[in-house]
Amino acid sequence: MATILLTIVLAPLVGAIIAGLFRNQIGKTGAHSVTILGVGVACVLSLYVLWQHAFNGAPVYNETVYTWMVSDGLRMEIGFLIDRLTAMMMAVVTFVSLMVHIYTIGYMAHEEGYQRFFSYIALFTFSMLMLVMSNNFLQLFFGWEAVGLVSYLLIGFYFKRETATFANMKAFLVNRVGDFGFILGIAAVAMYFGSLDYKEVFAAAPQFADATITIWGDSAWSLMTVICILLFIGAMGKSAQVPLHVWLPDSMEGPTPISALIHAATMVTAGIFMVARMSPLYELSETALTFVMVIGATTAFFMGLIGIVQNDIKRVVAYSTLSQLGYMIAALGASAYAAGLFHLMTHAFFKALLFLAAGSVIIGMHHDQDIRNMGGIRKYMPITHWTALLGSLALIGFPGFSGFFSKDAIIEAVHHSQIAGAGYAHVLLVAGVFVTALYSFRMYFLVFHGEGPRDEHAKAHLHESPWVVTLPLVLLAIPSVVIGYMTVGPMLFGDYFDGVLTVAATHDTLGQIHFESATGFLLHGVMALPFWLAMAGLGVAWFVYTRRPDIARNLAIRFDWVHFILDRKYGFDEFNQAVFAGGSKMLGKALWLVGDRAIIDGAAVNGSAHSVGWLASVVRYVQTGMLYHYAMAIIVGLLALLGWFVLRT
Repeated sequence: MATILLTIVLAPLVGAIIAGLFRNQIGKTGAHSVTILGVGVACVLSLYVLWQHAFNGAPVYNETVYTWMVSDGLRMEIGFLIDRLTAMMMAVVTFVSLMVHIYTIGYMAHEEGYQRFFSYIALFTFSMLMLVMSNNFLQLFFGWEAVGLVSYLLIGFYFKRETATFANMKAFLVNRVGDFGFILGIAAVAMYFGSLDYKEVFAAAPQFADATITIWGDSAWSLMTVICILLFIGAMGKSAQVPLHVWLPDSMEGPTPISALIHAATMVTAGIFMVARMSPLYELSETALTFVMVIGATTAFFMGLIGIVQNDIKRVVAYSTLSQLGYMIAALGASAYAAGLFHLMTHAFFKALLFLAAGSVIIGMHHDQDIRNMGGIRKYMPITHWTALLGSLALIGFPGFSGFFSKDAIIEAVHHSQIAGAGYAHVLLVAGVFVTALYSFRMYFLVFHGEGPRDEHAKAHLHESPWVVTLPLVLLAIPSVVIGYMTVGPMLFGDYFDGVLTVAATHDTLGQIHFESATGFLLHGVMALPFWLAMAGLGVAWFVYTRRPDIARNLAIRFDWVHFILDRKYGFDEFNQAVFAGGSKMLGKALWLVGDRAIIDGAAVNGSAHSVGWLASVVRYVQTGMLYHYAMAIIVGLLALLGWFVLRT
């Protein structure tokens, strides 16, 4: 097993190294061949590992591969923890990554930096695998930072564009804020538990359930609450939750394939995976669970509203990602970890599908991304159209599609939760169903229906994308439709996560949901409010954007203040630019004036130089060049020494 696991991790890394360091020698064909081979090997072996754990009852693998350092009894190691949660994450990450690699051959065919891009996405896959396969906090942090670094490189792939360099720096800085809380949480774990190993920390956690610490003043803080919230701040950055969500929409500056990889299956799901993995800690703090749930529900609803007014096809899907991540986070706060992970899995497939379908449309439109310039594309790009339709139906939770089972389970779990804030979260999640259907099918109808693109040149040259683009769309559409129905039973209400996730008896919201079969769950779902809200959102989108587009224009004019707020994204960017960026600039200028100019340059450098110059200007008068002056000075000095000696004796 150790050999298989090392191969899974190292195969993408080897491909990335070869494609990156030897890009000129191997060329484009060599670059995509070696990286696809590496990720393909990792995918096949990951599916084998999933098969062994899901169907053959393979035991949990928890072994150390390499001990890096031991400091005062604290072991810093590289190791693998392979259970059903890890196996599922490995299969999802490698499969979606493989689809993105294949798709990239067509999408990036005429782009500069072709080999560099393949090197980056293979390295990204390696980083995410290291994160999900870790059995300790040190390796988790390594993978956490590695995906952040590679995402910085990928978002700024078009580094000659000012918008791209601004976007990747924004993503990097916002994630540093979250990672500061994350590393403080890991430091607290190391300090109080004396270990970074998951197994040891989780076993000792109940002993610290009532432990308190003093941070400042005389106030006592729950140790578990502090640790869990600090760790979750890291997840807020990585999984783009309010208010650390501002980087993700701007990250659309990167090429479309990486949008699918980062924002569907890998980086942004790291936060959900981490919180679920830490369930033995979070179950000991209801305060932390409430915090998680409220943040998730707030993100799910309010970020979805912004998607309604977006006109860039990729940004609509990006705000959809923000909203769906909020649903996952809310599920974790309700202790429905299995539901959050189940939605993570289903979402990975249909969101990757939507991003790649958007990329296919962008190719056909000669890189015009404004949905207002599109229309009628279904006649020219049938495969892209049908796969995008399937992805959209999965996203809104249409009955039978994968998103239906996972989203309904989250809403039901939050509804049954007794944790503070559950009522607020439930209202927002239910309302978010209507919003999701509205912005999803607004985009669908504007892009694929209507008379046709306004640009006659684009319309004349519009045709279906090549097979390397459409094949991944078809392969992603299949699980987008069927994976929910196939796995809802064992993953949510069966024993798939037994022994992996920890849920307190008083928090077992999924246990309160009546479930007999996937078909029964489906029949119950079509009688519930979320289904009718989704259908209402679809119907409103159809009527407004295909029959009466004047309604949308009139509403935008009549409620221009609402449109202004949503279009400005609630002012988060302006606030950050004015307060944090502006404040940082003012602080930097003040430090430059006081510290650099006044103290360093003024006092230390120039001041010392002026002092030496002044002293030299005084001392130089002693140097007269007259021999008798020097003789007299020697005599006076000698007499002074003799006098001092006589007085001492």
